[in-house]
Amino acid sequence: MAVKTGTAPLSRAGKPGGGRRGQSWTTHLALVIAVIIISTPLIFALIKATQESSAVLSANMLPGGAFFKNLGQVWFDANLGRYMLNSTIVAICVTTGKTILALMAALAFVYFRFPFKGVAFTLVLLSLMLPTEVLIIALFDLVSQDLKWANTYTAIIVPFLASATGTFLFRQHFLNIPTSLADAARIDGCGPLRYLTHILIPMSWNTIGALAVIQFVYAWDQYIWPLVIMQQDDKQVVQVGLRKLIEVGGQTDWGAVMAGAIVTMLPPLLVFTLLQEQFSRGFALSEDK
Repeated sequence: MAVKTGTAPLSRAGKPGGGRRGQSWTTHLALVIAVIIISTPLIFALIKATQESSAVLSANMLPGGAFFKNLGQVWFDANLGRYMLNSTIVAICVTTGKTILALMAALAFVYFRFPFKGVAFTLVLLSLMLPTEVLIIALFDLVSQDLKWANTYTAIIVPFLASATGTFLFRQHFLNIPTSLADAARIDGCGPLRYLTHILIPMSWNTIGALAVIQFVYAWDQYIWPLVIMQQDDKQVVQVGLRKLIEVGGQTDWGAVMAGAIVTMLPPLLVFTLLQEQFSRGFALSEDK
């Protein structure tokens, strides 16, 4: 039989691997375009935050030199610094409290036996479908009239300490930990809380970091509940404080508003930057061996 000889077919680009390289460039170009589109509002706000108030509403998209002037106006005149301090206190307390309660709830659901455990966990998951807006009237009556917590930090911290999301994440994580560790700890006389603090928590830093990012951003962005329950301006949170910069029926200094909005993004961005590795690993589908 005659044997046909010849060279291997080249790719469309004329070189081996040229098609794969072209596909890679196409993917990167699409990603760059997507990033530009998503970041357009942030870039717009950053540019307008550097302009004078008279130039903000114009079509001028060149950066100006009034950023620190605009920032000083909202920081001192509009008490933005106080609002950010209040939001920082609330966000740290909510994040810490939610993490501790979620750890203990997950410990109970995984390592303890009690009646109707499955039903209780189902109710925890169902609570994920109940936004705060649905419960706001009943919650307002409870906090302001029964507990007398209105105009206090307690009113905007305690109602958000329970976390169904955190309980679910920690429960799923604890289920992946070999039960032999719990058996060995029980034989050595280790109690539940000691087992949690000495074994489970050191093995759960990635999940803790992921939950901390979610809960800090969630607490920082609270708007409706603090607006309803908090009437004292010196204890108000930053999102409500930014809304007060926008004058209804008057002339709003949008340069100052944009500068304030840019600054209020920094704490959540800082938390995410510090915990981005834990955040990525906490939601990874596979575990590092």
